[in-house]
Amino acid sequence: MHYTGTIWRPPYEAASLLVEVTAGCTHHRCKFCTLYADLPFKFRMSPLADIENDMLELKAALRQKEVKGWFRLSGQALPQRVFLTGANPFVLKAERLLEIAGLVKRIFPDNQSIGCFARITDIGLKSDAELAALRQAGFDGLTIGVETADETALAFMHKGYQAADIMTQCRRLEAADISYNFFYLTGISGRGRGAEGALATAELCNQLHPVRIGASMLTVYDNSELYQEIQAGRWQEETEIEKYQELRVLLENLRGPVWFGALGASNAVPFAGDLPAERPQLLAAVDTIIQNAAEGDLLAYRQNLRHL
Repeated sequence: MHYTGTIWRPPYEAASLLVEVTAGCTHHRCKFCTLYADLPFKFRMSPLADIENDMLELKAALRQKEVKGWFRLSGQALPQRVFLTGANPFVLKAERLLEIAGLVKRIFPDNQSIGCFARITDIGLKSDAELAALRQAGFDGLTIGVETADETALAFMHKGYQAADIMTQCRRLEAADISYNFFYLTGISGRGRGAEGALATAELCNQLHPVRIGASMLTVYDNSELYQEIQAGRWQEETEIEKYQELRVLLENLRGPVWFGALGASNAVPFAGDLPAERPQLLAAVDTIIQNAAEGDLLAYRQNLRHL
């Protein structure tokens, strides 16, 4: 398999087949991000031949496991979803993505859908007709790291788009019947502005229809640009308890229906559930942390988190 650097995928893509089609990030400017710092280049496309060979290798491995009865014994069905890896494979031209979808259909004829990470700006590069063609080819359930709808935070962190762009491009996905998931970055607004950022994000999400919202907690590493901003006194991080208070505001104001989860390694205490049905349980979980957890213990967890 051709895998480059650390391979990232959302928690809910655990059962998907992971195929590398890009490595690195085309944007690579977010001040907080160090996910692709281990790569010696900014962005790279995988040759189509490598993508095809990797799919054939995966198919052979799956066939061997099926013959040995692994899937039957584990009670699992054969994977029916492919997740294309890389920071934002959706940046590829529609023609290239359709070629990749063609390989998936030929090699995995029972596959049901294709997912990947996408930036808001990647969607804007596609016409409505191209989005419709990609949906027809199987693309669905994109994961978008919108992080927040706080305009000040988006600008400061160099995300490269505004909240209005999130609204516009996600409505275009909805028009093409392409479902999508959001990542929210708790703490991105900085000290004293968490509630404001959470409210702005809830307001935006309530006008859209994400299937899932996954919350990660800002973790600042010393090789990030954001670390330098903090050292220079130009930005202050929320305390750990403040981050959970921010999450509570978000949970209170999301109207759903949407699955909400804080399951990644950056979350010291994981929890998940469906909104609005399980809002009381989710709020109770956050309140327990706010009322009973020690700031020092939560901070120690974050400081000892060597890698996301």
